[in-house]
Parts: sequence; structure tokens; C-alpha cells
Amino acid sequence: MLTEAKVLELLNGLKEPFLHKTLEELNAIEEVKVKEEKNHVSVKIGVAKTGTAEQLQLQTQIVNLLKEAGAATVGIRFSELPQETLAKHQVADQGDSDSLLSPNSKTTFIAIASGKGGVGKSTVSVNLAVSLARLGKKVGLIDADIYGFSVPDMMGITKRPVVRGERIIPVERFGVKVISMGFFVEDNAPIIWRGPMLGKMLNSFFSEVEWGELDYLLLDLPPGTGDVALDVHSMLPACKEVIVTTPHPTAAFVAARAGAMALRTDHEILGVIENMAYFESKVSGEKEYVFGQGGGEKLADELQTEVLGQLPLGQPDWNEEDFAPSVYQVDHKIGKIYQDIAQKVVKALG
Repeated sequence: MLTEAKVLELLNGLKEPFLHKTLEELNAIEEVKVKEEKNHVSVKIGVAKTGTAEQLQLQTQIVNLLKEAGAATVGIRFSELPQETLAKHQVADQGDSDSLLSPNSKTTFIAIASGKGGVGKSTVSVNLAVSLARLGKKVGLIDADIYGFSVPDMMGITKRPVVRGERIIPVERFGVKVISMGFFVEDNAPIIWRGPMLGKMLNSFFSEVEWGELDYLLLDLPPGTGDVALDVHSMLPACKEVIVTTPHPTAAFVAARAGAMALRTDHEILGVIENMAYFESKVSGEKEYVFGQGGGEKLADELQTEVLGQLPLGQPDWNEEDFAPSVYQVDHKIGKIYQDIAQKVVKALG
């Protein structure tokens, strides 16, 4: 049977989500009551900010911990810690210190760029994100192609993000946390915005979304070197980039502009992915180079990087019950190529 002393012992070591100090250090456990006849535990906990996703996560942690210890039911109330406690532990607004854009952020940003549309950049973004998640990495994906958003449909996402407090909770699919402009428009409506408004929306995706801990945050950029790409380069000075092209000489030539922009802004290019590299006949096994050959290698040479992988033409196996029209299964021939690419990316990032 749980006692008040035992409850205190269990909860003292938990960390307050904003101050990153234990509840014991903050004297944040304000009240503990145990009703033995009902095996019910009620607690009152102080946190730096109430009504947040972080509070909800702490609540879930406390409930699970107490139920595992034998409580039948758990009641939790939250209050805000006194100002002197906040001042003592030097906590300003959490938004800046833990922001993905703060210098303390441990998240690696990877922009997926191309010189022109139609080369399969979004397909690459989706499958690279899923493949990294399959390797056990914590992955987020921003559909930053604000005019041509397609990631939710490609991943078979039918839900929309929910809002907790002032934070947007991204939708999770295949182990990837996803946010897209497509979640915030009705009936596939066109986006008629000027550049500065696009930058504000992109900044909101970084600062107002509750990403949690991420190893990698991928950005599916619009094709070319327009406003959104410029915003990414200014907002994320340490961003890495992957350039997507087809073997066609024109596609590779145009993609070189996106690569040159990355180099001029000190973005490290992780490599080139050549999409639609060939078509392989299921009957004969013969490869047909529909869009020519050598574009990816030529682009990699020009940008002084490597070809991370060559992806053939082919569609995923569709599962009507779990429909995701652009995601390749891990045992699919193309899915295995994406897995190899993901391993190269992880290795390159140390």
C-alpha cells in the first residue's frame, strides 16, 4: 500500500520540464494525500508554466509512475511556482532557451533542396525521414514547400495537429513528427502570400510547434532559390543540405544553383541524390536510362560532394488499410536504397 512518504520518494526525483531541476530541489510537491480505502493518490505539483504540453507530459509521467507503484487512481492538480523560485533558478521565458533556433539546440537541420520542380524532392524528403526514424532516430519533417505542400498526402496523414495551450502538436506517422502548410488550409485552397508572410509561417513552424527532442529536423524546401529558401538560409546558418536531381543534364544544371546557394551561405552539402536514375524491367531485369545518365555524378563533382544514392523509377507497394502512397516499405527494393542513404547521412553527421 502506498503511503505519503512513499509517494514523495517516488516523485522527488522527477524533473520539472522548464527548470530542469528535480521536484525535490524546487520544493514543487505542494501536497500529497493517500486515501487508503480506495487506494487513491492525489498530488499538487508546482511548475513554471501551466496549461502547456510539457505539463501534460509530466502529468502522464506521474500517473504512470504511481500506478506502477500500486495506486488504483491518481488525481493531479498543478499550480505555478512562486516568482522567487523562478528568479532563483534564473528561468526566463522557456520559448527562447529551448527553441529549435537557439544556440543550445541539439537538433541537426537537414534541408532537402532541388533546382527545379518535378524531380521527386518531396518523395525523397518523406522517405529519408521515415528511413532515419527506422534507424531509431528522433525525426521531424517540415513541409516547407508552402505553395506546393504535399507531404501529408504522400504519407497518408488524415489527422490535423492539435493545439495545447499556445503550442501546436505535430502529427506523427511512421515515427516522424510532421508539420505542413497543408494542415492549415481548407479544401486544398491556393496560398496567395508574399515573401515576408511565408517567412513568418516558417518561423512559426520552428518556434510554435512542440517538437520535443529531435535528432534531425528535415525541411522539404520549395524548388529553386526563392523566398523560403532564402529564409531557411538566414534562419538556420548551420543547416546541412541534400540536393535532389534527376540524371537529365538540364535538371542537374539547374540543381547546381541550389547547391551554389548552399555553399555561399556556408551550408554543408551532405551529398546528391539522383532520383529517377533508371527504369528496371520486371520481366528482363534490363535497365533503361529514361532521363539519360551522369547528371547526379556531374552535379556532385561540381559541388565537391558525393552521390548518396541513385533511385530508380518505381512506386511503393500500396496497402489499402494503411494507405501511404509515397512511402516505401523497408523490404522494398527502393526502400532498401533509402535505408542505405539514411545510414550514410547518419555516418556523415557523426
